[in-house]
Amino acid sequence: MTVSSGENSADTKSSLSRLAPLQAVLFDVDGTLCDSDPLHHYAFREMLQEINFNGGVPITEEFFIQNIAGKHNDEIALRLFPDDFQRGLKFTVDKEAMFRKLASEQLTAINGLYKLKKWIEDRGLKRAAVTNAPRPNAELMISKLGLADFFDAVIIGDECVHAKPHPEPYLKALEVLKVSKDHTFIFEDSVSGIKAGVAAGMPVVGLSTRNPEDVLMEAKPTFLIKDYEDPKLWAALEEVDRKEGAGVAAP
Repeated sequence: MTVSSGENSADTKSSLSRLAPLQAVLFDVDGTLCDSDPLHHYAFREMLQEINFNGGVPITEEFFIQNIAGKHNDEIALRLFPDDFQRGLKFTVDKEAMFRKLASEQLTAINGLYKLKKWIEDRGLKRAAVTNAPRPNAELMISKLGLADFFDAVIIGDECVHAKPHPEPYLKALEVLKVSKDHTFIFEDSVSGIKAGVAAGMPVVGLSTRNPEDVLMEAKPTFLIKDYEDPKLWAALEEVDRKEGAGVAAP
């Protein structure tokens, strides 16, 4: 993975250590816990073709990234059906049902997720999932990944006044967990999610699961990783341990 502009190993290593003592870790769900975007893309592509969207030409991955990935369903409905918002909302509801069927059969965790899970559990940190996904989707994905007992809270953008990229969902997570933004960081994979975390005043570790690195960097994550096995992540976490004097080596 190419080191992004302005990022070097020393900066990356120390980038999370200022949070010591660490209190909590927050996660997005789609694309952050699991590589679900291909399933969303497939559902949108198939269903939009059925209604002759774009003259029946299948949407591309580029179109999906620009107009759909990481966005709240209200925004997606408006972008896809600017002249009939209610139709757009109904479409997104039906699409989510198709996604849940696909996810129940095909969902897989991001590489290294369970290694990171153990690191978090071993240190007794609080954790929340913070997502723009509808609650049925979020709960299905979390359950399928075996994380139902891992998260202390699941914050849904729909259940806040403002969804991501507004900071409210992440600020609500801090409130629910009773932790400080000065001792918490976030994992995110989308521009809207990274913007939400940065606006909430926390460092965001971006995952380049599907979105282009240069696009993600524009949202100003602290650094980017390919997945949870990335050496840059473990160097940063080891530095957190060193600063806290935990004396516990990363797995």
